[in-house]
Amino acid sequence: MDFSRIQLSEDAQEFWRREIIPFFDEMLPEAVLADERAAGNGYIPEYELALGRRGWQRPTAPPNAGGAGLDPQCAALVLGEEARRAGPMFPVKGSHNLVMNVINLFGSAELKADLNAADAAGTVKCCLGYTEPDCGSDAAAITTRAVRDGDGWLISGQKMFSTGAHLAQYVMITARTNPAAPSSRGITLFLLPLAQDGVECHAIRTLGGERTNVIYLDATRVPDSHRLGPVDEGWRVASGALAAEHGMGHSDSGGRAEPDPEIVAALGGPSNWQGVLQRTFDAVVAWLRTAQTEDGTALIVDPHIRGRLAQILIDIAVIDVTPQPFARVIASDLLIRDAADLLDMCGAAGLLCAGATGTAAAGLVEWTHRFAQGTSIYGGTTDIQRNIIAQHVLGLPRPR
Repeated sequence: MDFSRIQLSEDAQEFWRREIIPFFDEMLPEAVLADERAAGNGYIPEYELALGRRGWQRPTAPPNAGGAGLDPQCAALVLGEEARRAGPMFPVKGSHNLVMNVINLFGSAELKADLNAADAAGTVKCCLGYTEPDCGSDAAAITTRAVRDGDGWLISGQKMFSTGAHLAQYVMITARTNPAAPSSRGITLFLLPLAQDGVECHAIRTLGGERTNVIYLDATRVPDSHRLGPVDEGWRVASGALAAEHGMGHSDSGGRAEPDPEIVAALGGPSNWQGVLQRTFDAVVAWLRTAQTEDGTALIVDPHIRGRLAQILIDIAVIDVTPQPFARVIASDLLIRDAADLLDMCGAAGLLCAGATGTAAAGLVEWTHRFAQGTSIYGGTTDIQRNIIAQHVLGLPRPR
């Protein structure tokens, strides 16, 4: 484990003080973050536009490409400060970046030109549309149909668990273009504009407080220029995107310098589910130092409590050193288990939500316990991830 300090250049330190901190103080104050936690939208459009005006959507890209031309240290400070303040609050940004990667690999020249400019400006967000009500984790069992209509396609069907669809401009969907083909063939991938007739988007509220959506498509028109990859080969194209979401693929930065990941991690703290667990652990420990038993002894003194806290610290370290694609499963399993244990340590006070009188850890432990349950589903279930690992990493035979 490397405990050495990260050395920032004087220019980077000055940029952080003069530019980054005032920007985030203005754009992401606690009141704005509280509103987003309550709404669960997955991203804040006004904030994305503000990033675009500064070129911080693509911070290392040159200004003539819509970026800010920042060096990897300064770019990392921008991303790290967002991570520090928002944590896992903006999942749509990850989905959007995944879609943009597919567009740049398989999209038409017209589509790439339009979407890359809008992406840099922060004026566009894309969401995912793979799952359907009757196909669950089997993404190849879709029934949404796409039928040729002149120079475009008419698409009818349903997609669900499309987080951010109510605010996004596009959804990347799979649709069956050849019903006679086997289930994993005859599928084509499209980028469907959401602001048009034939599209209905309805909210699904989750246990964790996020809003996701079901999308109804009724002969919705999509130009052929919005097709991603060859006709009937959408499963191959979508599989690449799914592999990246499952931690088994990579994104193309388009030749741009990447922000320094060590600085992002140092400033934003542990990422993904590990970060949620670490923040909740810290909040509960602080509460246990002040909460007392009937005889006036601080709960943190109880050796049984301290042993359980030590186990959670070990779990956080295990998540940190587990490589992808295994980390996706380990992080979710341990977050679910440890969130329940932290809640149990807080007793009845842990069941109270944020804002309630007498709540433990400002309600964070109650929220984390609810949020943790969904992490076994996001991006595909952990059971499916185990099958992927078994087949494609360990070389085991396909399950029956």
